[in-house]
Amino acid sequence: MVTERAGIGRNTLISIEKGLPSVSIGNYLNVLKVLRLENDFLELAKDDILGRKLQDIGLITKKRAPKRAK
Repeated sequence: MVTERAGIGRNTLISIEKGLPSVSIGNYLNVLKVLRLENDFLELAKDDILGRKLQDIGLITKKRAPKRAK
């Protein structure tokens, strides 16, 4: 019933249930609409404490090798 109302296939719904990143965000939103949870969409990453900590400490990035002299 959810697949029919969201306009997606059964395999796509299974992928959404598994949380696979290969599914388009639009399909996730369509399922949220069917479940009447579309208002929660903007809240998904609002309070991502771990993400904020990682952002604040700054991830180590590799430095580029110096350019060769000609």
